[in-house]
Amino acid sequence: MNIYVLVKRTFDTEEKIAISGGEIVEQGAEFIINPYDEYAIEEAIQIRDANGGEVTVITIGDDEAEKQLRTALAMGANKAVLINVEDDLEELDEYTSAKILAQYLKDKEVDLILAGNVAIDGGSGQVGPRVAELLGINYVTTITNLEIDGNAVKIVRDVEGDSERIETSLPLLVTAQQGLNEPRYPSLPGIMQAKKKPLEELELDDLDLDGEEVAAKTQTVEIYLPAAKKAGRVLEGELADQVAELVNLLKNEAKVV
Repeated sequence: MNIYVLVKRTFDTEEKIAISGGEIVEQGAEFIINPYDEYAIEEAIQIRDANGGEVTVITIGDDEAEKQLRTALAMGANKAVLINVEDDLEELDEYTSAKILAQYLKDKEVDLILAGNVAIDGGSGQVGPRVAELLGINYVTTITNLEIDGNAVKIVRDVEGDSERIETSLPLLVTAQQGLNEPRYPSLPGIMQAKKKPLEELELDDLDLDGEEVAAKTQTVEIYLPAAKKAGRVLEGELADQVAELVNLLKNEAKVV
């Protein structure tokens, strides 16, 4: 089975992010594999182990993205592909990413493509479905369970606090939701093996694309940090007094009643 995983390098949102001149300061920032993509990688590895085949992880970015690809290889992926656009594109959006990824995948014998449900730095959830549309294959988003039997696939997906069961067939693209699995940590042997696993680097020319052809359709107007929140307040005293004070605060300070 030929399994591909779409991976994005993102800021570690657990770390402090600085903004200067309307742009995120990358120097000194921590970067990780998008957490939802880790679920996709883990599921791909489990499916390969159960059905045979190989797992290829793909990302778009610059030389720095090699670190995240090596992490995916250390988790257990077989191969990695870096599509380096540093010299061709200043900005990437969902349209650009999907066009590039689909161009790479269109001539491959694809059985299954996995991606994260959303990227924590953008949250649009568009790239996976766009790739599937461009390839003309089925897709299901926000999955929490995946069973493959030959060409038949049974899926459970998250829908607004409930679940939906779907039956479909390969080839297929799915996006992984939290709860699909528990991503593994790279082991020391895995880290050592990852150094020897193939990592192919391509540029747009290798895909018969040019920068204008895949130029972003959207523009980032402004980037800013959320406004600082006031500290919470703990009410004390008798319950009746707390209720009275709460009503007073909601009416006169918060002005919501």
